[in-house]
Amino acid sequence: GKEVVIANAIIAILTIGGQQLFSFFTFSCPCHVGQNLIYGLAFLGVPALILLIVGYALNNQTWRLVMGKSSHFEREMSSNWLLKCKLLCFVLCSITGRALVAPVTWLAVTLINGSYYICAVSEYVPVHYYGAAPNVTAAERSRILATFPCGQLVPPELARARDEVILLLRYQSQVAGWLLIAVVVITVFLSYCLASCFSPLSFLHFRYWNSYVHNEQELFDEATEQHSRLYAMQNVRKFFGFVPGSENVKEIRIPSLREWQAISGLAFLKRVDKEHYDYSLLHDWALKERASGKYLRIDEDP
Repeated sequence: GKEVVIANAIIAILTIGGQQLFSFFTFSCPCHVGQNLIYGLAFLGVPALILLIVGYALNNQTWRLVMGKSSHFEREMSSNWLLKCKLLCFVLCSITGRALVAPVTWLAVTLINGSYYICAVSEYVPVHYYGAAPNVTAAERSRILATFPCGQLVPPELARARDEVILLLRYQSQVAGWLLIAVVVITVFLSYCLASCFSPLSFLHFRYWNSYVHNEQELFDEATEQHSRLYAMQNVRKFFGFVPGSENVKEIRIPSLREWQAISGLAFLKRVDKEHYDYSLLHDWALKERASGKYLRIDEDP
């Protein structure tokens, strides 16, 4: 849908901006044998991995999948393992596709930029690209090649060789970045085509279904907000003796010290019976205790 496309575009733009700022303020190649590769791959892979995890965590479908193990729907499908596997694969692919937007954007932008790749593999350039000092040992050659990302460390006589190596590595990095973008675009397009071909719905029916699911979720969220507010209001009224926002409050309840202690502190979600839970300490108090105690008329002088 349009909302998904817009959301993915915003994520991609934010990732590009974050990558540029991240590279400008934090990236500085060590230009040392053995450290370049680790440093470059860390800047390539670790942020992408973090973005992937964040993408999974921010997707509501992930938590629906994780928290829905005992759902009625799965119990109904327990006899049909093929249908269950198809559903799980579809949901996982959908979640993964959304989660990959940011890390793929990060990898593509960093590869097109080239700095990370140049830092990571400079010391592994083939020998024939380094013809200025052919008689040096392999260890010395690697040490010199490792300094190529840092132009100020390269001797003047090797400046031309350094430029050639940097151009070669930048070319490789940018080609890899554009290939990654092409592979992702083609994969996404083919996935949508296959999903549309195997969909049991027609085009207009699919649009109607999309609209229905969207409206149902919006209405459910509104009902959840109103229902929980009304339910919480009853418990708050029992504790304080009036409904918040009321204009004609005749009296208020004065909670006792024991009652204040009962609703204060930390608590986990507590099971009351097989079908119900206590959502908070105030909820637990309202279900167990009677609203007796001291009441004070508000027109009285305290």
